Amino acid sequence: MAFVSWKEIVLLTGLVAGCYWNSLSCGFVFDDVSAILDNKDLRPATPLHNLFLNDFWGTPMTEERSHKSYRPLTVLTFRLNYLFSELSAASYHLLNIILHAAVCVLFLRVCRLFLDKTSGLVAALLFAVHPIHTEAVTGVVGRAELLSSIFLLAAFLSYTKSTGADHSIVWTPIALTVVLVAAATLCKEQGITVVGICCVYEVFIAQGFTLPMLMDTLRQILRGKDGFPYAVLQTLLKLIVLIISTLLLVIIRVQVIQSQLPVFTRFDNPAAVSSTPSRQLTFNYLLPVNAWLLLNPSELCCDWTMGTIPLVDSVLDLRNLATLAFYVLLGLLAHHGLRYRHNSAKAVVMALSFMVLPFIPACNLFFPVGFVVAERVLYVPSMGFCVLIAHGFKIVSNIGQMKKISWLMIGVLLTTHAVKTFNRNWDWESEYTLFTSALKVNKNNAKLWNNVGHALENQNSYERALRYFLQATRVQPDDIGAHMNVGRTYKNLNRSKEAEEAYLVAKSLMPQVIPGKKYATRVAPNHLNVYINLANLIRANDSRLEEADQLYRQAISMRPDFKQAYISRGELLLKMNKLTDARDAYLRALELDRNNADLWYNLAIVNIEMKEPAEALKNFNHALELSPRHKLALFNSALLMQESGEPKFWPEANRRFLMYVEEEPNDANGYFNLGMLAMDANENTAAERWMRKAISLQAGFRSALFNLALLYSQTKRETDALPVLDELLQHHPEHIKGLILKGDILMNHKKDTRGAKTCFERILSMDPTNVQGKHNLCVVYFEERDLPRAERCLEETLALAPNEEYVRRHLSIVRNKMAAMSAAGHALSSEKGASVSSAKEEKPQGVKEAADETAVGAKEGRSAEAVGKAAKGEKNARKSSGGAADHSEPSDGSQSGERTTAKSTKDIKDIEEKRAAALKRLEEIERILSND
Repeated sequence: MAFVSWKEIVLLTGLVAGCYWNSLSCGFVFDDVSAILDNKDLRPATPLHNLFLNDFWGTPMTEERSHKSYRPLTVLTFRLNYLFSELSAASYHLLNIILHAAVCVLFLRVCRLFLDKTSGLVAALLFAVHPIHTEAVTGVVGRAELLSSIFLLAAFLSYTKSTGADHSIVWTPIALTVVLVAAATLCKEQGITVVGICCVYEVFIAQGFTLPMLMDTLRQILRGKDGFPYAVLQTLLKLIVLIISTLLLVIIRVQVIQSQLPVFTRFDNPAAVSSTPSRQLTFNYLLPVNAWLLLNPSELCCDWTMGTIPLVDSVLDLRNLATLAFYVLLGLLAHHGLRYRHNSAKAVVMALSFMVLPFIPACNLFFPVGFVVAERVLYVPSMGFCVLIAHGFKIVSNIGQMKKISWLMIGVLLTTHAVKTFNRNWDWESEYTLFTSALKVNKNNAKLWNNVGHALENQNSYERALRYFLQATRVQPDDIGAHMNVGRTYKNLNRSKEAEEAYLVAKSLMPQVIPGKKYATRVAPNHLNVYINLANLIRANDSRLEEADQLYRQAISMRPDFKQAYISRGELLLKMNKLTDARDAYLRALELDRNNADLWYNLAIVNIEMKEPAEALKNFNHALELSPRHKLALFNSALLMQESGEPKFWPEANRRFLMYVEEEPNDANGYFNLGMLAMDANENTAAERWMRKAISLQAGFRSALFNLALLYSQTKRETDALPVLDELLQHHPEHIKGLILKGDILMNHKKDTRGAKTCFERILSMDPTNVQGKHNLCVVYFEERDLPRAERCLEETLALAPNEEYVRRHLSIVRNKMAAMSAAGHALSSEKGASVSSAKEEKPQGVKEAADETAVGAKEGRSAEAVGKAAKGEKNARKSSGGAADHSEPSDGSQSGERTTAKSTKDIKDIEEKRAAALKRLEEIERILSND
């Protein structure tokens, strides 16, 4: 009786494919962004059990901001999609199309239970092409509807086999039904309503009762004339099993959501916070609105919240007539279906059960939901609607000459619906096309104006986005999110004053805390971001840091589990150098979410500032355990290992830097630090390769250029070092160490005293107190045989560095030489350009510059400015023999903070070695002077 032929399967599948193939070119839009792109539960690195601890959007069910939508099986299918194609949208849409085709086939089998072959096929064909389904099929998050429907229909089909040939109870199908109901509920909450459909089927179809028969049986039992009929006992037993199973599922579901309903605002569902009778009148009016969408899906909209449907404030509102007409029609259909036993009545009863019962959780009549109208929730109710249409078609086609007309009408209906569905799919191509199409239907919904603005914002079209955000504030002046969006856009346009004004307007719309009274209002979590965004804006001014901190604390006082407020406050306290408080803020956030890799990373940064490298490394490792490819943790932990000076850490640091450059192949800093590690390990070939790679990615990379030149100098390749130094000085003409190294090479290896002199003079023009540059210039004067000038130069150098013994000894040597030449009657100066062996106190050997990485990450929310993890910049600083270490510039050209470290044993050893080298050079100078 429920047989479906392969030809019918092919027909339905082909029709679904024809209507929805263009959805394969659509991307992730609207709720897909939160459920797919931003949902960490899809990633293989996330433990699988997290799917059963978090809601549909990846938020822990224990958090107040959780949507409380528990659909782990649906998220599991998203995860499987990600496993095979990561974030390729086409694969997600393809699976949705396949699932919709499967629903159509199962629905046809269900229709065959109470419709004839032709009418059942008509119902299935209409269901396959109905435009109301585009949100459920083309929107990826609509998969919850598709999966839940598959298990719902399968559970119903299983239950229909629970009665044996001799009218006995067959328990296996009932047990399978309970399992399938649980599966349907784990895909989407409304799956549990199939139990009600099974109850209706059992009473009015399987047992053949009508409402009058039930009433008569009940009166007989109450009068005690007869005992319970056997058929009634069987029915009661089966229904009791179903109802108890359902109650257990409900109890489990309530426990999962921590006995809390999600927080919705008056913007999500205005009627939910309205007073009587506006609330009741509006919610009842929404029923005919949904019915009209099924009957005439000509104007579809992805979002029906806010001002889309004005409230019905009075019983005199003419829209109440639509409500009245809807209930009259529903009552007539129910009367027809429940009063008679013929096949037409059975079809109507089942149609009403599929149409009404699955819609109850979304009808707002028993408890408020987070939307006014949602087309996707009509996916299952539309099955009952299609059954009614098909049954009406059967009745009409049996009237005289109406058969051809009825077939013509059905043909036109299927064709127009198929075309409408195909065209509607294009609206879901991108967020911009989706929301602009919605604005054509309704211009009174501020959320739509906001979302078009978001779409333009994602394209960096801030001026156009601002116009839409401002329009949203005009449509809904009390929309906090709209004012926050205006503020964020002004900030992106570098109009800080206007941004602050917009944030202050949003803040003024928040519920105000009354002194002396307990704060009891539940605020939408996203709206609390107004405090975060305003604080983030004003803390750019160092004089307003305390004011920013007060805003963070105010957000925390309103919601103590507001994790993001702790994160942002920790970042601010770090900037204020309140390291202990910053650590406490991050530890509090970790109490709320210990599986957040970013929090462990931020805590490690605080440890670094507190001079706790061992603790910092431990927390970096925590972050990497949770997110093995956390880019900032990889980079900064490797940098910390490198700075430790412990060779035992170098292999692991090298591995982490290699992983980092895999994640960020275009970041020159990663390759530069690989080169630094190779230099530490005396792996010169590798060091040269990594430095060259860094320079190729970032032209004029100061640290990489200098250290590459230094590497060449240390490996006796001074000729190769000169073009590198020329490139360095071309980009950074004031690079003192580069000038010193170039002057040293020119003097020692090219015998170019003039060029060396130019280098040292440039140094002194920038820094007249540079002892090394001054001393080297003195040596140039000596080599030029200009002893009086060399004497004056050394005297000036000694005045700058009176404690440097080598300068005093050099001065003594020059004076002795001058005295000897005067006694011999020789001139004290000669022509410039004469070249002798150079004498320089210290070569800048072993000098290494360090790259700095300023890493600050941020999430942006869709309706408010997101605040993300804070990461303090660090530098791999090393002391040089010729003065203060030089540091590379950040890749963005900005100046970042510096982290200093205490001198290690290795640093002290290096200094002693350089002092020994300096004494050796003194001896060489004395030998030269003595033999001259």
